[in-house]
Amino acid sequence: MSEQEKRPTADRDQTHKETGEDQAPPEGAQDNGAEVSTDSTTPGVPEAAIPELVIISGMSGAGRSTAAKCLEDLGWFVVDNLPPALIPTMVELGARSQGNVARIAVVVDVRGRRFFDNLRESLADLESKHVTRRIVFLESSDDALVRRFESVRRPHPLQGDGRIVDGIDAERELLRELRGDADLVIDTSSLNVHELRAKMDAQFAGEEEPELRATVMSFGFKYGLPVDADLVADMRFLPNPHWIPELRPFNGLNEEVSAYVFNQPGAKEFLDRYAELLRLIAAGYRREGKRYVTIAIGCTGGKHRSVATAEKLAARLVAEGVETVVVHRDMGRE
Repeated sequence: MSEQEKRPTADRDQTHKETGEDQAPPEGAQDNGAEVSTDSTTPGVPEAAIPELVIISGMSGAGRSTAAKCLEDLGWFVVDNLPPALIPTMVELGARSQGNVARIAVVVDVRGRRFFDNLRESLADLESKHVTRRIVFLESSDDALVRRFESVRRPHPLQGDGRIVDGIDAERELLRELRGDADLVIDTSSLNVHELRAKMDAQFAGEEEPELRATVMSFGFKYGLPVDADLVADMRFLPNPHWIPELRPFNGLNEEVSAYVFNQPGAKEFLDRYAELLRLIAAGYRREGKRYVTIAIGCTGGKHRSVATAEKLAARLVAEGVETVVVHRDMGRE
């Protein structure tokens, strides 16, 4: 700890001694008509000085270091591999910095049951002190993680004498509860470094934190469900433009494709009612302090119906004041 960080406590102690707060007041002092305060100032800092806290965790090989570097570039004070028991202490030190450390990001991983228990205790401690914290969880498929570990020829931290997949399974089990508590889950299975940085920038680069941020993602069911989706809608109840020869080469961003999709029976009604449902869900998310939601819209290939619907739905959300990012996960894969 630097001398500058120590000084506020020392100054308070010196003031305490000089003012003699523990000594009895002079005789007659209470009779001069003025109120005598018996409250002592608790050492600490104003609540407004408590820094923002983001905890970055997730699967080994899923991009924790890249996410941390992105926040560092955005001006966050980043601490890597900090023992979870020290997170409350880190927040306290940031609060004593008089605004010099306003945003803290801590990268943690879970490599043992005791370590995980320490993290859980630290999160409970932060909650009892009314510290606003967010958890960003980096997820990835088993296949993608195996490829990444094999490409760098390194073992998984938890595989021991077993295979890479054994380590992945063990880590996924240890992180299951933390993933459930995460405010933001990012699936990096099909992302490169630049795309992951773009996702982090979209969530954290704003000057002011909005009430709710939404990611509307189109996808193709034949490529699998997005693992980071909070809500999933299936557009396969509508006719597929793939079977219309003049529309097949295009995608849902094309006006002709979009017009075809929303001229089908039930398409506009679905959009209206789903948007109404999202308003109800968004209000609940705000009440619960959830700041991020990923809405996945699927069709067979992720090219026509899901893309057109995702664009329309995102426009509705933006019109209602929800900061929205649109991602077309599978468009162009065919």
